Amino acid sequence: MAKGRNNFGGFGGGMNMQNMMKQAQKMLAEQEKIQEELNNKIYEASSGGGMVTAKVNGACSLTELVIKPECVDPEDVEMLQDMIVSAVNEAVKQARDAEEEQLGRLTGGLNIPGLKL
Repeated sequence: MAKGRNNFGGFGGGMNMQNMMKQAQKMLAEQEKIQEELNNKIYEASSGGGMVTAKVNGACSLTELVIKPECVDPEDVEMLQDMIVSAVNEAVKQARDAEEEQLGRLTGGLNIPGLKL
C-alpha cells in the first residue's frame, strides 16, 4: 500500500469517517423528529364548494370526513363519491407535499439512502 493512503477509498482518515457517521446519525434523528411533527399535523381539503371536507394526518390516514346533508342526493350518488375522492386525495397530497418539503430541507435536496423522502 502506498505511503499516506488509507483503507477508506479516499474518504480520509478514521476521524473523517467517524465525523460522517455522527452527521448521518444526526440527520436520522432530525428526520425522526420532523416525521413525528408531520404525523401529528392535520391536512384539510374540501370539494364541491365545501360540501365535502376531508382531514388526514401526516401519515396520510383519513381522520375525519364531513359531508353536508344538502349534498346527499340519492339520485346522484356518483357526484358525492367523486367529491369524497377528490377531497381525500387533495388532503393526502398536501400531507405528502409537506413531508417532501420538510425532509428535502434536511437533505438539501439530495436523495440519501435510508432517509424517507
